[in-house]
Amino acid sequence: TTEATVPGDTRGCGTIVVKAPCVLAGLDVAAEAFRQLDPAVHITLRLQDGDRSAAGAIAAEVRGAAALMLTAERTALNFLQVLSATATATHRCAERLAGLPCRVLDTRKTIPGLRLAQKYAVRCGGGRNHRLGLYDAVLVKENHIAAAGSIAAAVTAARRVAPGLLLEVEVE
Repeated sequence: TTEATVPGDTRGCGTIVVKAPCVLAGLDVAAEAFRQLDPAVHITLRLQDGDRSAAGAIAAEVRGAAALMLTAERTALNFLQVLSATATATHRCAERLAGLPCRVLDTRKTIPGLRLAQKYAVRCGGGRNHRLGLYDAVLVKENHIAAAGSIAAAVTAARRVAPGLLLEVEVE
């Protein structure tokens, strides 16, 4: 559609407007989506990742080749929406826990290909990263406890196999 309707030499400008109150995350990733198609694009970020924003705020302005901007727009906005949603949900949880002796930790269960980006968004929202994968900690769950015969037996076995890793036990 863009090739059919927008002459190649047409210049354009656009704004990325926040549609709902949120914590922003992914502005640099969104900007890179435009740069990948048009290295000469001019992007002005008016807000930063981690900023709490009201609806109607202008997060960024983009100027460049109109056809390339339109081609990159959906990818840029998808990144910005997914990461800002993650940051916003994290922030809501962190706010509810304010003043309590606990913190919001993320999961390694993320959208395929977006693990590092979503973990970054969690930090933007006030959370902490827990673990990146199965290799950096041992999590003993109820099925492990049942198979080992007891919590103590499962913990002892895990410590023997992975003595230097963080060990957590999930209980009900």
